[in-house]
Parts: sequence; structure tokens; C-alpha cells
Amino acid sequence: MNDLARRLRELHGQPPLVLPNAWDAGSARAIEAAGATAIATTSAGVAWAAGVDDAGGLNQESAIAALRAICTAVSVPVTADIEAGYGDVAGTVTAVVEAGAVGINLEDSTARVLDDPLVHAERIKAARAAAVAVGIDLVINARTDTYLFGDRTGTIERAKIYADAGADVLFVPGVVDAPTIAELVKDSPLPLNVMVGPGAPTVAELADLGVVRISVGPAITSAAYALTTAAAKELLTGGTYETLASR
Repeated sequence: MNDLARRLRELHGQPPLVLPNAWDAGSARAIEAAGATAIATTSAGVAWAAGVDDAGGLNQESAIAALRAICTAVSVPVTADIEAGYGDVAGTVTAVVEAGAVGINLEDSTARVLDDPLVHAERIKAARAAAVAVGIDLVINARTDTYLFGDRTGTIERAKIYADAGADVLFVPGVVDAPTIAELVKDSPLPLNVMVGPGAPTVAELADLGVVRISVGPAITSAAYALTTAAAKELLTGGTYETLASR
């Protein structure tokens, strides 16, 4: 596992690190087969796969069970989306490492409300301490939801606090325009992770802007479920299968 942790950290030093997000063991294996050098999980996707809502529907037990299956299925490093830590950051990180992951994504909002940055700093410190206790050089991706929730003014101040607390990367979902990304890269004390999808700059363009880490969040999961719904609806209503023709 220490080899995987070392590899994940090295990949951040060879940007851009592109992380397709998996939601179960099957999707993780497909992503690895596509050539991914590391895999991130998506808490939204894991929640949907468990039949519950994102942002509160998933509990620690279900999240860790899914993570364990993902880590067992692949040979590349895995970084786990643990939301805000499920109320027990240290316990969650210990379980994450035992499941086989070597990185985490830890967000600074609870129930879709931004937390005080000092509260999140304590989460980061707890995560780092728990990882050190089990001998893993955990990569901590500190997510801030300032752009998602429209309160952008404190993003860099939060980044500084999170860096001081021991975070390795700043994750700012909700920003995809090049000028803002360039500004965040320039001002952040931490390397930048952005979440992309249709309409966002390409991987090459993001690399030119200085982005170190690129992920897609639940976008692949959403597309997979959209295909499932469309194909099932066509089959059940029209009795045809054209939705599947190009797949």
C-alpha cells in the first residue's frame, strides 16, 4: 500500500493527473482498462449505486464497503471521496486506508451548506493524523464548495488555511472558465484540482493553465444511468433497441 501511496503522490508531480471517477468495482475495472493511472471515487455515484441520494444519503459503512470493492478490483492507486468525513474523520480515514485507498477528497460543506474554514481545517488535521498513525502518506485533496454555492470571495483564504492544516491539493468544483482557473492557479498555495465536463476546457488547455489534477465527479455515472434509462424506456415502450446500437 505504501507503494500505491508513493505512486499517487508522484503522479501529482507529473501533471496533469487525470482521474475518471468510479462508483463501483465494475466501473473501476473499466476505467483502469481504459488506461487510467489512478482512480478517484465519486460519492454521488456511490450513493446512487446504493439507491440513496447524494449529500447525506450515504453513510460511512456503505461508502467503505463500496471503496473496498473498488480497491480490490484494480491495481492502480485509488483516492476516495469521503464527503465531509461522515461525522468521524479519523475513523473514516482509518477505514479508507484499511480498504486500500491512498488518498481522500474531503469537502468543506455539510448538507449543502459551507462550513467555517477552521472547522474544515480540523478535519484535515484529523485526517492527516489518522493516516500518519497507520503509516500512510495520504494525499489529501481539500475540496472547497465556494464556487458551487456562490460565495467565491473566500476561496484563496480557505486554501491558505487548508494548506496550513496539511492538505496537499485544493479542489474547486464549479469553476470551468479559463481566466478564473488561471487566477486560482496563480493565487492558491496548493496545486489545483478542477472538475470538468462538457463545455469545460480540454485536458491540454487545463494543463497549460497550470491545473495539476482533473476529475469529472459524477458525470460518467450520470451518463451511464442516462443510457440505462433511455435504453430501458425504448425497450419497454417501443420494443426497439436503437439506443444500444452504437454501444
